[in-house]
Amino acid sequence: MARRKKFDDVHGWIVLDKPVGLTSTQAVSRLKRLFHANKCGHAGTLDPLASGLLPIAFGEATKTVSFVMDGTKIYRFTVRWGLQTATDDAEGGIVARSDVRPSRAEIEAVLPEYIGEILQVPPQFSAIKIDGERAYDLARDGEAVELEARPIEIHDLALVDVPDADTAVFECECGKGTYVRALARDMGLRLGSCGHVVALRRVMVGPFEETDMVLLPDLEAAVEADLGEARRLIRPIESGLAEVTEVPVNRDAAARLRRGQSVILRGRDAPADEAAVYATCGGELVAIGEVERGELLPRRVFVLGEA
Repeated sequence: MARRKKFDDVHGWIVLDKPVGLTSTQAVSRLKRLFHANKCGHAGTLDPLASGLLPIAFGEATKTVSFVMDGTKIYRFTVRWGLQTATDDAEGGIVARSDVRPSRAEIEAVLPEYIGEILQVPPQFSAIKIDGERAYDLARDGEAVELEARPIEIHDLALVDVPDADTAVFECECGKGTYVRALARDMGLRLGSCGHVVALRRVMVGPFEETDMVLLPDLEAAVEADLGEARRLIRPIESGLAEVTEVPVNRDAAARLRRGQSVILRGRDAPADEAAVYATCGGELVAIGEVERGELLPRRVFVLGEA
């Protein structure tokens, strides 16, 4: 009897509903072992204290991770007023206190200041590198961490609920690089108080939405019942490219692209110059590339068998 390979070539996406307490790296490791996959990665880190949408790519889908990470994200988060922490969330020690509690009207009045392109100083406990070292490693070692303000874009910021005087619930739609913890910190200071995040949940990343999420226990149960059937829960690679233009090509052009050679696009349906497109042949992915002056230049080639 043939011995089963420990790992397999599995390709596609699982949109995990990451539970609180699990790091993004741990989530990737769990799913890699669960699905016996050779290759696995995630599209956008979630802190251990955060829950929600964590897109996990298998195999050749890892070549599309950057397109998902560059997409719009939506977070729902709860801010606790009156306390500021070292990490800007509930994990860090308290570094400042305030007796001020902003009213609903006061909160809503400042929200427009945080919509659009703004400058934001990331939290000291973040993965940003300073002279080759992660900021959170330096902060944990007691070193003073000074991070420069960076431009970010917040498309929308809304006050969802005010459960009591101490807390407020928000929803934020933002671009890449936004730190919700820093947003809570800055709003608290702007309102004459302090603030930190006590609950954070991501509900959208690029093309993936809340309804796409799958719970980890459900995945584990499905795999235990039948690994082959459970793999049907893996979404196709193309689902991560929903916001990228598709360019169908014939077999000859597909063969050239797979060799790393460019092809000339002909016909009325050929796209104008675009920074990113993906080519398909007979419904199968071939390559991701760019269109320049009617020519498709491959940047990443998919190894999925012959078209």
